[in-house]
Amino acid sequence: MGGREVTSPEFQGKRVTVAGLGVSGIPAARVLHGLGAVVTVVNDGDDERSRAQAAELEALGVTVRLGDGDTLPRGTELIVTAPGWKPDKPLFAAAAEAGVPVWGDVELAWRLRELGGRKAAPWLAVTGTNGKTTTVQMLASILKAAGLRTAAVGNIGVSLLDAVLGEETYDVLAVELSSYQLHWAPSLRADSAAVLNLAPDHLDWHGSMEAYAADKGRVYEGNRVACVYNVGDKATEDLVREADVEEGCRAVGFTLGTPGPSQLGVVDGILVDRAFVENRQKNAQELAEVSDVRPSAPHNIANALAAAALARAFGVPAGAVRDGLRAFTPDAHRIAHVADVDGVAYVDDSKATNTHAAEASLAAYESIVWIAGGLAKGATFDELVAKSAQRLRGVVLIGADRALIREALARHAPEVPVVDVARTDTGAMLAAVQEAARLSGAGDTVLLAPACASMDMFANYNKRGDAFAEAVRELGTASA
Repeated sequence: MGGREVTSPEFQGKRVTVAGLGVSGIPAARVLHGLGAVVTVVNDGDDERSRAQAAELEALGVTVRLGDGDTLPRGTELIVTAPGWKPDKPLFAAAAEAGVPVWGDVELAWRLRELGGRKAAPWLAVTGTNGKTTTVQMLASILKAAGLRTAAVGNIGVSLLDAVLGEETYDVLAVELSSYQLHWAPSLRADSAAVLNLAPDHLDWHGSMEAYAADKGRVYEGNRVACVYNVGDKATEDLVREADVEEGCRAVGFTLGTPGPSQLGVVDGILVDRAFVENRQKNAQELAEVSDVRPSAPHNIANALAAAALARAFGVPAGAVRDGLRAFTPDAHRIAHVADVDGVAYVDDSKATNTHAAEASLAAYESIVWIAGGLAKGATFDELVAKSAQRLRGVVLIGADRALIREALARHAPEVPVVDVARTDTGAMLAAVQEAARLSGAGDTVLLAPACASMDMFANYNKRGDAFAEAVRELGTASA
């Protein structure tokens, strides 16, 4: 990793175990080795890729132990873990018994952010079950529109270690944090933070909804300026109430309705701020139009309001909110309009990998032929189907756990026609799109919002979305 030469007496000669190779483990091992630590990497896997990664680290003088991620190396004084390693692993039980602290890469980045004599950039942090990446990207776009040096980093795929130790300096960082990362980041204290929403997810990792929510709530600990919460999701406000924040830190809500004092919301198609204005009991500041948010689906407007709240907490002027939202281009596979064929809109929301995300996607359209299914990851679908039934013109089911959705449809939407695509080969998505086209009529939306993970049939949700888009293009060519 390129960047500044940094030293730290804290790590010189310290015996540190890095748990896990990969996108966080390898940079952590390199950084710690560069700081003078005696680094051992442990990894569960012992495949060809792991051996190649190990060889690169061993050439630097790092010890790598493959195929045994459960045994605590002798003399370990600190563990730095990949965020996905579950808290109940034997390695961490051994660490607890030996009194060895466990940090994640986010914790390491937080503690190293002032190395090299540089003033640390404040962090504006975002977490939540859904919408994190989009909100952080919107936030970075708004901050850039205000003329600030910034980057979208963290769980979004850009290493926080690179951001805090690299050559480039920043005025502020827009930081996406997963529940895993927050679990292993006990010292993190953001300038301001937002929890966008809470719904059951990753419960196999956290053990319970309560533990999952508690880890999300860590993002509010020690906030200095604002704790941003979702007015429509009481659980997020509860987390604010439970947080230990700095004196003067405010609770700021965002809502798709008319905002009250200390809230941002929507009035007559305008995003407005009643939190960061003088005399917020009576005054409001226009920030942007709903049409400035693309796509302007309800959950995406909520993302924009959360991003605006964090930016306004940092002192960004109203005009930069509008300019930043206008400049923002969403990532692929997030309610992306693919094409119109015979009067039917085809929309790719392959990123909707859980029921909460699919519910938000379905709420954005009035008359839908829904393509759904994949790996359920323990999810149930009754609530999703019950809430969305009135919008469904038809449903096409794919993937390993499609029967779970079919059963929920039979209970809560028995009148909706359902087509079951049992095939799992490369032509399965084309078959699904063709069936959806048969069920749809002019004015409808064929929506890929699977509510499930993709790995039963595809390498990832991106490949699933690509297959959908290719199938729509083939459909369009056939109908031309």
